[in-house]
Amino acid sequence: MLIFDPSSLSAIGHAFNRASVISVSAQNQMNSYLRESGIKDRRKNSLSNFLHFIPAHTLNLTNQRSIATSTSDNVQCGSGQLRDKNIWPFACNSIWNTPIGSGAKYVAAHIGSKGVGVDTDWFITTKASDPSVPTYMPGAWGQGRCSGTTPQQQAQWHPEAAQLLNVPYDLIIPDARPGYTPNSSSAFLKPDGRTLVSFTVTTRCQAGGPLYASWFGQQDIYGDGIDGGHGGSGMSSIGGSLRLGELVNDEPIHHALKIDIWGQWLHYDPSSPTAGRRWPARLADASAPSQYKGSNRALVMGSLLAIPPNVTAQSLKLTTKAGKKIFQAMQDYGAYVVDSSGWDYNYLCVEHSAEVEYSTVTGHEISQDTALQDDFTKIIAAVKVVDNNGPNSIGGGGTPRQPLAPAIGN
Repeated sequence: MLIFDPSSLSAIGHAFNRASVISVSAQNQMNSYLRESGIKDRRKNSLSNFLHFIPAHTLNLTNQRSIATSTSDNVQCGSGQLRDKNIWPFACNSIWNTPIGSGAKYVAAHIGSKGVGVDTDWFITTKASDPSVPTYMPGAWGQGRCSGTTPQQQAQWHPEAAQLLNVPYDLIIPDARPGYTPNSSSAFLKPDGRTLVSFTVTTRCQAGGPLYASWFGQQDIYGDGIDGGHGGSGMSSIGGSLRLGELVNDEPIHHALKIDIWGQWLHYDPSSPTAGRRWPARLADASAPSQYKGSNRALVMGSLLAIPPNVTAQSLKLTTKAGKKIFQAMQDYGAYVVDSSGWDYNYLCVEHSAEVEYSTVTGHEISQDTALQDDFTKIIAAVKVVDNNGPNSIGGGGTPRQPLAPAIGN
């Protein structure tokens, strides 16, 4: 769970933080708009009221390129048993499925936070028989998200955002509460088995009721998997999430992970055309100019972090099964920075089902497992940035550390 110090809430760059759906490139435009609208202090406005002023048409929230591609479109895949898209999604050459390569250039990361928590992601598969419900903008960033009937703001530029959504009747996604303000990034797989509808600040307080969330576009589960509902980066709601079985079974994790780190470690260069971010992130937090204070130019939103090949689990003195699995995944595939944590903590992005499973199997939550937290702190201290990660050299290029992902079978 994300548990924030309430005194630091105004500094949180997580998800919206009242503004993080806005790309940094649009920040000056938004600030001017806010001034002209007479809004002096954004923090005093409710989430729904504040979002009314976001020039959201500047964001490309429907990934038409991903919808048009699939694993069968001239994409090289590995051999082996076909994948289940619901367990191991996206194209074989997706950023999430591409291993670190022998050409990776590692540079220091210098992430000083030691606390460890969980950023819960939600992946919901739907059926045509599930009730169709409206999706409203959340009524608040904090407690009270399930309030109001404000239509999706993006609907004025993306009509599909106004469509009813099939949602399982008994699905409940908890509201925020004092000290607990989760991102709740989500992806709903539509009954067509292909289209993902992504949201952030997702909440549903009543079975059969409407969904409260902010629409973050549609993607293809067979596509590149880059875009989605992590508001600080605009990256996938489910790509990189730790999934059911992955922390407790005996199989290695076959994909990149994603994490949130404190904005104090992220760099912001106002002269850069992609200030505060790098590919594959399409956003940086709107608060990046004031909240990103790191001096490391390689560490920004969207950076790929990885354990260098000369480091071993033994040399780090890791003790837990889950910690060793996370270590191996971060050495073989890395982990993308997709949100800022808002305070001096690191967060693992974990699907809700996997979070519940871990608690059931071990008897304690991930965020309360002190041995795992100790392991993850050691891992974070050892990671470096893969500085040559890019669209033509995912994972740094060269010979991949692990076999390519097999094709999707369903």
